[in-house]
Amino acid sequence: MKYFVEKDSVVRKIWGKSDTVLFIFGGAAAEFALNKAVDWLYFTGRLPSDPLARLFSTVSYARKIIFAENESALQIIDSIFTIHKVVENNRGKSIPDWAYRDVLYMLIHYSIASFEVLERKLSAEEKEEVYNVFYRFGKRMKLKDMASNHIEWMRQRETDMQNDLRKSNYTVDLFKQYKKHLGSVRYFILIEGQKLIIPERVRELLKFKKISLLIFILPFYKFSRLFHLDSVIKKLLLPKKYAQEIYKLDIK
Repeated sequence: MKYFVEKDSVVRKIWGKSDTVLFIFGGAAAEFALNKAVDWLYFTGRLPSDPLARLFSTVSYARKIIFAENESALQIIDSIFTIHKVVENNRGKSIPDWAYRDVLYMLIHYSIASFEVLERKLSAEEKEEVYNVFYRFGKRMKLKDMASNHIEWMRQRETDMQNDLRKSNYTVDLFKQYKKHLGSVRYFILIEGQKLIIPERVRELLKFKKISLLIFILPFYKFSRLFHLDSVIKKLLLPKKYAQEIYKLDIK
């Protein structure tokens, strides 16, 4: 049976652990809020009413594709394409191609950055492998002007962040919503986690410090995983609404 992502791929290792997926989710939450096309997510009303659910659904779709059989993965991508076309028709405008590409590029960046913070550095070949998976995803979505490889992607990503990110009233509102839905303690952890993996452009726009307090906690958390105590920690920190879904992310 052919899979969209080979079973021994590093991409499956990245997306097969709830810890990594949560970091991807956290990083995307920061950058989503800065994207100039974030008004599209406000158009449906889903983002401001429950930003965590909206962002988590984006990450969940990506994860389903990564672990799906090839034909099933292509069907999921096609359904995503169709859903967005419906939104475009309802608004009477097209979502810019660069906005789709930005979301895809976010997933590439945070896949690599999250794994490297929690596990180990990736080789150039492994980074290329990560890029290739999302490149095929983007091609199926009919995206234009994508970089052909990881090296080109890094250059394009820098340019895109300069052009497509800005701090706006949407940014301020979204972070207020994050705090409202998470509570003060979880919100603090979210921000500290974001500091570990966001690109410099995002850090600059959000005025985040470079040092995260989590650097002092992460070694203890990694050690706790050896004794399967991480599940207890996550149970204490995660909103009950999402806890069960997040536990299911771990591939045994």
